[in-house]
Amino acid sequence: MVADAPSAAVERTAIKKVSVRLVPFVALMFFVNYLDRTAVSFAEPNGMGQDLALTAAQFGFASGIFFLGYIVLEVPSNMALHRFGARRWLARIMVTWGIVSLLFTWVDSTGQLYTLRFLLGVAEAGFFPGAILFLSQWVPSRHRTKILGLFYLAQPLTTVLGAPLAGWLIGHHGLFGLEGWRVMFLFVSVPAILLGVIAWFYLIDKPADAKWLTPAERDWLTDELAAENAQKTGHDDQHAKGDLKKAFTNGRVWVLAMVYFGFVYGLYALAFFLPTIIDGFQEQYDTTFSVMDKAWITAIPYLPAAVVLFFWTRHATKHGTRVWHVAGPAVLGGVTIPLALYMGSPTATVAVITVTACSIFAALPVFWSVPSRFLTGAAAAAGIALINTAGNVAGFASSYITGWLKDWTGAYYVPLYLVGFFMLLSAVLMIWLSARGGTAEPAPAAENKPMEALR
Repeated sequence: MVADAPSAAVERTAIKKVSVRLVPFVALMFFVNYLDRTAVSFAEPNGMGQDLALTAAQFGFASGIFFLGYIVLEVPSNMALHRFGARRWLARIMVTWGIVSLLFTWVDSTGQLYTLRFLLGVAEAGFFPGAILFLSQWVPSRHRTKILGLFYLAQPLTTVLGAPLAGWLIGHHGLFGLEGWRVMFLFVSVPAILLGVIAWFYLIDKPADAKWLTPAERDWLTDELAAENAQKTGHDDQHAKGDLKKAFTNGRVWVLAMVYFGFVYGLYALAFFLPTIIDGFQEQYDTTFSVMDKAWITAIPYLPAAVVLFFWTRHATKHGTRVWHVAGPAVLGGVTIPLALYMGSPTATVAVITVTACSIFAALPVFWSVPSRFLTGAAAAAGIALINTAGNVAGFASSYITGWLKDWTGAYYVPLYLVGFFMLLSAVLMIWLSARGGTAEPAPAAENKPMEALR
């Protein structure tokens, strides 16, 4: 039955406070995180590639080896977050990665670049799944798509704002006697260290400790989350029961990991190689771009992607999440990414790539609302980390394979067709999992309006 008026009012104000107090700060952390890991994509076509004599395959390997470092410590890091609390662990991660990122300012060989990219992955390990887990532990499942959508806005906006910022910093060639790309690394690293220190004092591990919530709001969030977790752990089938083994033996976790692989393969193929592709427009179409021109062109696909992400997740929250909220964008992205190869101008190419970016970013926050529907406690920490590990494997694979295939074939046709294949595979797997009832949402508490399963 429908909630009574006082309960509905408490729910509304509690969710609003979480949305205002926590989500923007964690999203800012994600903004800096994503900017640090993709800064190499702006550096390569603007001096670093030439200074370090990088081939496309070497750049792809340098971009991708980050994910191998991340994979090494991803699950242990998320288990540590579950044990020690998000406040301490996320703060530690940010300070560590900020220090490693700062060292890129003085890299002077391919070997050093590989080493630092690997160490950056080790330092950042667990941040993204930790942030997803942290926010999932603050709101009931029916509100998670909206909350994760607000959080995920940071990723496309990182390029919208970060690309021009990177271009502006690169333009300060000679500052402190450094090349422009080194200046960029210097100034994008410091915010991570500062935010890490602030996070130690600002973040709170659970609603029961939030003094900025009223007693009624704290009680409502605590009781609602406890009831939901009890339902998830009360099943006697293969649902996760709060332990590491159940997360690793849950078939749905592995299928979702493969779905996520396809999306992230496309995401990082664009993130790391779009600036290089745009740089290639100059020779392909006999035109000339300044550093800032290339930065603004790189940012173009990501602003519409942020807008589509916002309204797509709002629609999923309002009308109930369906399989097509994930599979539909996967199909559209899988078709449009190779289509971009056949456009006859920079404008048309970027327009089609914009559709691909919108597809990827629309689906990702909706996708991340699914694992916490059947995982809780330590199993949620391990399961979310395992799924994100598949994404990191995709990040390495797409970065290295795209560069290697470009060197081998002399063009981006084959690598981008491969991106399209993996995204279409994600759509097929999501539809198959939904048809088997593997993405059902837990029924809410009795006083709340029922939500339908993801079908």
